[in-house]
Amino acid sequence: MVVDIHTHILPKQIPDLEEKFGYGGWISLDHNRDGTANMMKNGKHFRVVDCNCWDPIARLEDCQDSGVDLQVLSTIPVMFSYWAEPQHTHKLSRILNDDIAYTVNENPKRFVGLGTIPMQDEDLAISELERCMNELGLSGVQIGSNINGKNLSASKFFPIFEAASDLGASIFVHPWDIMGKDQMEKYWLPWLVGMPAETSRAICSMIFGGVFERLPNLRVAFAHGGGAFPATIGRIQHGFDSRPDLCAIDNTVDPKDYLGKFWIDSLVHDLDMLHFLINKIGNKKIAMGSDYPFPLGETKPGSLIKNSNLTKETKANILYKNALDWLDFKNDFFE
Repeated sequence: MVVDIHTHILPKQIPDLEEKFGYGGWISLDHNRDGTANMMKNGKHFRVVDCNCWDPIARLEDCQDSGVDLQVLSTIPVMFSYWAEPQHTHKLSRILNDDIAYTVNENPKRFVGLGTIPMQDEDLAISELERCMNELGLSGVQIGSNINGKNLSASKFFPIFEAASDLGASIFVHPWDIMGKDQMEKYWLPWLVGMPAETSRAICSMIFGGVFERLPNLRVAFAHGGGAFPATIGRIQHGFDSRPDLCAIDNTVDPKDYLGKFWIDSLVHDLDMLHFLINKIGNKKIAMGSDYPFPLGETKPGSLIKNSNLTKETKANILYKNALDWLDFKNDFFE
């Protein structure tokens, strides 16, 4: 079996939010005759997406081709819209979450849904998280690596994590609003350099801020193989040891002790790096993730794992068992 925990989806139609709310910055979709659509922001071209970004039939055909049995659906991070008025982000979140829930309900054995919530307002975020879990039947939420420049260790976000733990919600952390992006626009560096740094920022923030320590049952997965964090854990631990006055002010537990206590996806595009991750955190906390359907994703989801020399047990763990564990699903889900 193959479960892909990192796939993105949009509604086919997005309301004109600039007209609705009275200010710009929102994403809209301009559909083309060839079946693609232009994502537009402030009247400018943002990116082109294919129909598999909203069409479940096209997604299922791609899954059939690549051998993916179950996709975990989450919105495209640019849709987080944490920058907007909280009540407006909340309304957009409801639109996105309703669409994901509908797609899941139409194909409950092929799709699992993660919602999005207005993280800039903890009360609205918790309210929408509760709706995702209790009314829509989603399995958790996807959040950004920072919220308007605030790290995930900020005290205002802890009640959201606490609610997620109480509700049994899975959390997927995806890099967005990349630090330094304005200084490195050329060569696609925000995606190639900034995203791995953003993910490490999120992991370190949650470790140093004591989030994992205070909420040991919180199930969190990080995108892109944990970004730069696994490769720099030696430096992070050394900094923690040499300057506890700067690093250990909110949590005195060694950062390296958290290796294997959260999940990461497998999207590293390099078998040597995948072996490195297994050596660092074991084979129980890496779950296949492809970033479908985007260019930086794995062209054939799961192929790096399937074509590797990993043991049969390790392949099974990474291809589906660890994902089911993160989602808190039973191993007989496919039966």
